[in-house]
Amino acid sequence: MIIRDETAADVDAIRALTAVAFADMPYSDGSEPAIIDRLREAGALTLSLVAGDQGQVVGHVAFSPVTIVGEAEGWYGLGPISVLPACQGQGIGSALVIEGLKRLRGLDAKGCVLAGNPAYYGRFGFSVDPAFTCAGIPPEYFMRLAFSSVYAGGTVAYHPAFYG
Repeated sequence: MIIRDETAADVDAIRALTAVAFADMPYSDGSEPAIIDRLREAGALTLSLVAGDQGQVVGHVAFSPVTIVGEAEGWYGLGPISVLPACQGQGIGSALVIEGLKRLRGLDAKGCVLAGNPAYYGRFGFSVDPAFTCAGIPPEYFMRLAFSSVYAGGTVAYHPAFYG
C-alpha cells in the first residue's frame, strides 16, 4: 500500500470510494463526497491523501482549515476519511491518519480537530476537551489533538464546504 497526495486522476475514484464507505453509516446524510468536491473547488483541501493498492484507490482522508473563536490560525479538521469496505480493518485508515498528522506537523499546524469515535481516534492522541466545541456535534464525539502545550480552545467552525 502506498499513501500519496491525490492527483486529478483520483477525483472520481475518491468520490466513489467515499460514497460507498459512508453508504450504510447511520450518522451520514450522504454528503461526504460533495463536501470533498466543494473543499477541492474552494482550494481548501490542505491535504488530500489517498491510499493505493495495486493501482486502486482504497482509502482517502481530507484535512482542511478550521476557524476557532479564541484561537489563532493554524488548526485543521480531519475528515471525511474513508476506506473501501472490503479493505477495512487492515490498517489503511490508521496509516492515512498517521501520515496526515505527520504532514500537518510539517506545515507547523497548531493542531487538529475531528468528529468521531473516541475509542478509535484516541490511539492517535485525540481526546475530548470541553474547551473545544462545534455546533451540531455531540461533545462526547468532538475531539482535538494539539501539537503544542499552549492553546486556548473555543468554538470550532469547519470550512463552509461542510455546510452545503
